[in-house]
Amino acid sequence: MTDKYERQMKKGVLDMLVLRLLKSEAKYGYQIIQEMREKSEEIFLLKDGTLYPILYRLEDDGLVASKWSGAVGKQVPRKYYEITEDGMQELARIEDVWRRISDGIGKIMED
Repeated sequence: MTDKYERQMKKGVLDMLVLRLLKSEAKYGYQIIQEMREKSEEIFLLKDGTLYPILYRLEDDGLVASKWSGAVGKQVPRKYYEITEDGMQELARIEDVWRRISDGIGKIMED
């Protein structure tokens, strides 16, 4: 039963976290997965099947853009994702909503 609630809570913030990780630089999928794992101290252990639908949806919404890198030496081409200007604006709005929700939850949980 606990896993159900944990999954629901995590699912609600994944778009925000992916956009936040792309804020500093363009990244490819595996890089996003690894960075999310490391920065969250293994709270967020995404699989490809979770991340790529998020990236495709964000791209369809115009919040991220993708481009392929050229092959260098033995390195295979990679698809990099970067946040767009619309994505930056949406991230700011989502972060504001997150802060308000977090504050409200904190006030309820203090009792």
